[in-house]
Amino acid sequence: MDAKRLSTYGALALLTLIWGTTWAAIRIGLHGIPPATGIALRFAIAAAALLAVAPALGVRAPSIRREWRLWATNALLTFCISYGIVYWAEQWVPSGLAAVLFATFPLWVAALSHFALPGERLSAARVAGLLLGLAGVAVIFSEDLAGWGGPRVAAAAAVLLLSPFCSAIASIAVKRWGTDSHPLTTAAIPMAATALLMGAFALATERGRTVHFDASSVAALLYLALAGSAVTFTLYFWLLKRLPATSLALITYGTPVVAVAVGAAWLGEPVTRRTLAGSALIVMGVALALRSRRAPSSAAPEAVGSEGGEAGEAG
Repeated sequence: MDAKRLSTYGALALLTLIWGTTWAAIRIGLHGIPPATGIALRFAIAAAALLAVAPALGVRAPSIRREWRLWATNALLTFCISYGIVYWAEQWVPSGLAAVLFATFPLWVAALSHFALPGERLSAARVAGLLLGLAGVAVIFSEDLAGWGGPRVAAAAAVLLLSPFCSAIASIAVKRWGTDSHPLTTAAIPMAATALLMGAFALATERGRTVHFDASSVAALLYLALAGSAVTFTLYFWLLKRLPATSLALITYGTPVVAVAVGAAWLGEPVTRRTLAGSALIVMGVALALRSRRAPSSAAPEAVGSEGGEAGEAG
């Protein structure tokens, strides 16, 4: 395996591991910090960290005229709306269940890519892999939701399904129009905008709520901001330029496995035989969908990434 492909697989593994643990970290942070306030602080810290290291990495200031639509789409859909829903829902929805529900993200990406990215048409094998992974998700949580907390959890879980749909639209937009954008600025500028927007929303809606900056909530906030945002989204947008959007979206099938394990170990969330069986189906679905990529298996990462770049104008 060459160094370029090894770096790609290493980044995918790191994303899966970190994002698999952020679901529990969000739930821990919510014990002391309200949702909108937590989002504003998380992305303010993440944006500040990325913008601080940008000069050292030689990242030039991008053209506002060329980039503003991409930034606005990313800020509103990826960060404000999608994370707003997740943080709100995780006040009741267990972290493992939240991660599994978000695993519908690849299905939305695959469906949207079929129409928006001509180089990423759906194949029968890819559809089979996606459906197999979704079947694993269904098996894991096919048990009565009363065991997770009853009707309130069920209602919040239904709303949470809007989050992966919004994130999928944003990912397609970045893939189509962000080819020439640096991954760091693609993440940092929308994060900074999100911090301002969610900060204003928090002032309007959470003014009467108590904020506790205890050790666990601060640790969760810093982990989410630095590892779970600054590092992961820069890696994600870097990978999005190298891989088909549908293939990259499949990491969302790995994160629930990590999230369920972490939720069980840290938060005492239940793990059953169905969880184990569903996890096996998820892994098999990922393997099938990745093996069915239209690009030749011997293609270099850059060649694979160019598939989506040819579908739309450079950002």
